Amino acid sequence: MAHTHDAEDPACAVAHSEAPAEPAGRTLVAVFASPVAECLLRFGAELGFRPILFEPDPGRSLGGFTAVTELGSWLDATADVVLTDHHREEIGPVLRDVLKYPVRWVGIMGSARHTAPHVRALADLGVPPEEIARVRRPIGLNIGSRTPPEIAVATLAGLIADRNARPGGFAF
Repeated sequence: MAHTHDAEDPACAVAHSEAPAEPAGRTLVAVFASPVAECLLRFGAELGFRPILFEPDPGRSLGGFTAVTELGSWLDATADVVLTDHHREEIGPVLRDVLKYPVRWVGIMGSARHTAPHVRALADLGVPPEEIARVRRPIGLNIGSRTPPEIAVATLAGLIADRNARPGGFAF
């Protein structure tokens, strides 16, 4: 059975490669050079996000991505910020500083079954509870992801659902 194109549905034309996907107008900031960050940035670029790797340690890097080592004007209302390593000592100071910017969304990887390390780190730095509450954890759709590519797909799917005001969201 042949598929008939609905001339009124631009998503159909995009799906059949007859029209380019609209750029998202969003910035995806992966914090910390990690395997998840590499997948997030690579897949995010394909999905129309402007990818930025923020790595405060100049000795760490990812192949294919130039890391910025200082926060900047790219942390605006279009920025979705994902901390991709919940074991780094810099979590508190990085999040404290990111939260000073008008970022649209901020989250940190981690299991809902374990205590969130960022909460205490931010509280110890004097960050008010309402600012700490802006940091989402866990992140991504609850699809049972375990590998870096799966975590990146789950995270990006949640960001796309959120961007499109759809219920895919981050509920666990």
